[in-house]
Amino acid sequence: MAQSYEFYCARADEAAAAAKAAQLDRVRERELRAEKTWRGLAEHARAVAEERAKLVRDKAAEAEAATVAADGQPA
Repeated sequence: MAQSYEFYCARADEAAAAAKAAQLDRVRERELRAEKTWRGLAEHARAVAEERAKLVRDKAAEAEAATVAADGQPA
């Protein structure tokens, strides 16, 4: 299963559409709960991806600083 922001948003959209089409109250409520859960997972996946990208940038900056300190010149 692809655990990405796009995947979770697509599932949330599907749940929202199912809730809108539901004729039974309990089915609509279930789908609305599912949508809320999928949106939460999407937000979490987005935050994790942003944090991961920040860590990669920080490590690259540290490596560049270490190279400059060792060589006296930027890489």
